[in-house]
Amino acid sequence: MATLIIVESPAKAKTIKGFLGRNYTVKASLGHVRDLPRSKLGIDLENNFEPRYITIRGKGAVLQELRDAAKKADRILLATDPDREGEAIAWHLAEALKIKERDCRIDFREITKSQVEQSVKKPRPISQPLVDAQQARRVLDRLVGYKLSPLLWSKVKPGLSAGRVQSVAVKLIVDREREIAAFEPEEYWNITALLETEKGEQLEAKLLQKAGKKIEIPNGEAAKQVERDVSGAKWVVAEVKTTTRRRNPAAPFTTSTMQQEAARKLGFTARRAMRVAQQLYEGLSLGELGTHGLITYMRTDATRVSPEAVAEARAYIKQTHGPEYLPKAPRQYAAKQGAQQAHEAIRPTAVSRTPDAIKQYLTRDQYRLYKLIWERFVASQMASASFDATTVNIEVGDYLFRATGSQLKFPGFLQLYVEGSDDNGVESELGDRLLPPLTAGEALELRKLNLEQRFTQPPPRYSEATLVKTLEEEGIGRPSTYAPIIETIVDRGYVYLEEKRFRPTELGIVVVDLLAESFPNLLDVGFTAAMELQLDKIEEGELSWQSVIREFYGPFAQDLEKAHAELERITLQDEVSDEICDKCGRNMVYKTGRFGRFLACPGYPECKNTKPILDEIGVDCALCQRENRPDGRLVRRRTRNGRFFYGCSNYPQCTFTAWQQPVAQVCPHCGQNLVVRKKGAKPTCANKDCPGGGS
Repeated sequence: MATLIIVESPAKAKTIKGFLGRNYTVKASLGHVRDLPRSKLGIDLENNFEPRYITIRGKGAVLQELRDAAKKADRILLATDPDREGEAIAWHLAEALKIKERDCRIDFREITKSQVEQSVKKPRPISQPLVDAQQARRVLDRLVGYKLSPLLWSKVKPGLSAGRVQSVAVKLIVDREREIAAFEPEEYWNITALLETEKGEQLEAKLLQKAGKKIEIPNGEAAKQVERDVSGAKWVVAEVKTTTRRRNPAAPFTTSTMQQEAARKLGFTARRAMRVAQQLYEGLSLGELGTHGLITYMRTDATRVSPEAVAEARAYIKQTHGPEYLPKAPRQYAAKQGAQQAHEAIRPTAVSRTPDAIKQYLTRDQYRLYKLIWERFVASQMASASFDATTVNIEVGDYLFRATGSQLKFPGFLQLYVEGSDDNGVESELGDRLLPPLTAGEALELRKLNLEQRFTQPPPRYSEATLVKTLEEEGIGRPSTYAPIIETIVDRGYVYLEEKRFRPTELGIVVVDLLAESFPNLLDVGFTAAMELQLDKIEEGELSWQSVIREFYGPFAQDLEKAHAELERITLQDEVSDEICDKCGRNMVYKTGRFGRFLACPGYPECKNTKPILDEIGVDCALCQRENRPDGRLVRRRTRNGRFFYGCSNYPQCTFTAWQQPVAQVCPHCGQNLVVRKKGAKPTCANKDCPGGGS
């Protein structure tokens, strides 16, 4: 029986074809083949919100090729991705190709030979609730985008856009910026004592209490009073307490946690992480080993793992690390409420396929992300780490100081994987912080009392990882939508990245305020999250998609009509810089474009002068100094793809560039600035043509 299988991508088609015999033809639709028209709304508001789909421009030839292949096949199987979007693509293909077979849908969570062979034997009908859920999201987003955007054009400026979820994401960033602006730092003081035992061993203790109550030191005078109170007093160990503390591994990746960890550890944007994960899922050639899908499906909010995969991981851990690294029972992770447990977490399709074993067949990005996924999954089934945690309470008069220490007893999963943190990218290694042996009643000698002035800090701006985390925690959008959301709000000029943190532009603030005034529900986090739950209920067959749209659109249309009538036009004022236009003498203004912020002359269109914003790093260019160009300064710039690099302010006269941050030290061989490849590392030369560089 001749069978035609249709998937989305050529890479996926190639992988699947390698698993099946000559009776199978595998073709790619190259994504969606039908969609709403771009030039008009495409939704019949008078006919129960019926969408009017058309063939996507450029897909006519693809559809004709699929029709020709379908005529030669005895049966057609639609093997698009196992989610709402994939189900919708399958439904559109069935409609466009007029597929009559009821059981024409197959899917698989991993593209492996066994999974593909099992799936082709058990086709099922297309799930209409899944299709309806995708259709509801598409119609909702089209109604909001196509109805709100003209409002922004008339009240702010042409070319703007709004989105049901993207606008809420911008509001989060704007609200955080306002929190920072309104924040008033408060002074406080930390007091630590450097103490010494009779044997000359030292330890550091921090002030904690006075007269049995927590103490706060608001100013320098209060700190000096503590210093006076403890001067000449006896320091005595009151209590020594040692406990064993256990730390469990994190769950295997969901889409969201993978995006967050890839941002922290690899510096990947959400878009980049998803693009590379898609490549790993669809399959890559491993030379003589053939073509294989390396990870399970990467759009998932589940932490469930198949028993077979758990058994494989446990066997690997026992053989490679030893039985002591294996917990008695397989680990199971609590499912997030609403998570689709029919899906699995993101994991390698074969634990035996270690990252280093296949490194030669992968690009750098593919290897790094695969290694992250592989290590996270294997670590999730390893034994807990354990520490001896010691707490020492030290009394001096009415004051209580505390010293803490810890010693790693057993590394467990930390032998393989340490989870990242939002503060510094990678969590600090949990090394030993040892205290000298101490006993209750032992006297200590004060060597130094440190009084340190501090100020409370405002909440940090969102990084890509923390924004994704917040969107997930608040139930805004779905993990598969985070990457396009972030990309859109940057491309639209509503926010920009500065030091890897999001800041709103004046345009972003104006648009958020306008929408919040006229459409409070639309920008409400709770309302947006509730809408996501309704979409989930459509998928589960509990709600009609038209009823959900109808309930939303009625109040929305009323708010829209009122906004058009009552809102006044807003004139945006450009932020003026100190930079003088070297062509006409005006003060240049800040603008935001596709590749970030830049300086432009306000005299446009008479004067079209623009300049990049030079982000100086405080280092002189060594090449310019050697060529008697004293004004050469090293600056940070951005490529068209958004990646940062370092160059000289005298470009194009000076062509020095480096991916890593340069320092003032100069290479003795070539005279270029040395660079720091990794924080804390020794500076090296980045010049590949230099005898001392290229490493």
